[in-house]
Amino acid sequence: MSVLKSKKTIRKIPKFENEDEEREFWASHDSLGYVNWQQAKRVKLSNLRPTTRTISIRLPESMIERLKVLANKRDVPYQSLLKMFVADKIEEELRAAR
Repeated sequence: MSVLKSKKTIRKIPKFENEDEEREFWASHDSLGYVNWQQAKRVKLSNLRPTTRTISIRLPESMIERLKVLANKRDVPYQSLLKMFVADKIEEELRAAR
């Protein structure tokens, strides 16, 4: 029976315009028809970054200035420091909720 599975025709994966289109495709299709998992190899994707989305947030100017001072002391851009602060607080809240 495994001989029959290995001879199964592998279909070509379509080209996607964006991640949403690809996500929608894989939500409704099984990868077995598109990938020969017996020939798959493990890889490390160490340079991947999470998908980001731009948001708009209004902060008091004084808060932004104080954030810039803190960022300057750490030699990082203030927006990066803000992301670090938000990430830390999210993790703290999630830990406390357990």
